[in-house]
Amino acid sequence: MTTYTVQIDVLPQYVAQQSDPLQAVFAFAYTVTVTNTGLVPVQLISRHWVIQDERGHSEEVKGLGVVGQQPLLRPGESFQYTSGCRLRAASGTMHGSYFFVAEDGHRFDAPIGTFVLDASNAIPGGRTLH
Repeated sequence: MTTYTVQIDVLPQYVAQQSDPLQAVFAFAYTVTVTNTGLVPVQLISRHWVIQDERGHSEEVKGLGVVGQQPLLRPGESFQYTSGCRLRAASGTMHGSYFFVAEDGHRFDAPIGTFVLDASNAIPGGRTLH
């Protein structure tokens, strides 16, 4: 087991009721679970996201904490939150990183791999085909 490690899992979801495909507004929610898999307590200090839609529009989001919090995670503890974004196209991707400071002062970035935002089954009126 490594001293400074976290596991980051992301579950994205299209939010039809907050979208308007006819106006090129596609809303997505993503639930993130951060688990401290290391040996020392770590605190999530800041986030950095890169959001890109299928048309090539890209946006960077940086800021302190997540959903207004900077959770302290002891070894084995998890923190889960849900946030969202809007795209101008029916699909896109997100990736990024979280910056952590361990209880002993060690600082590190934890990368968040690319995940897909996809509303390709959206139909007019914001409903989703199943």
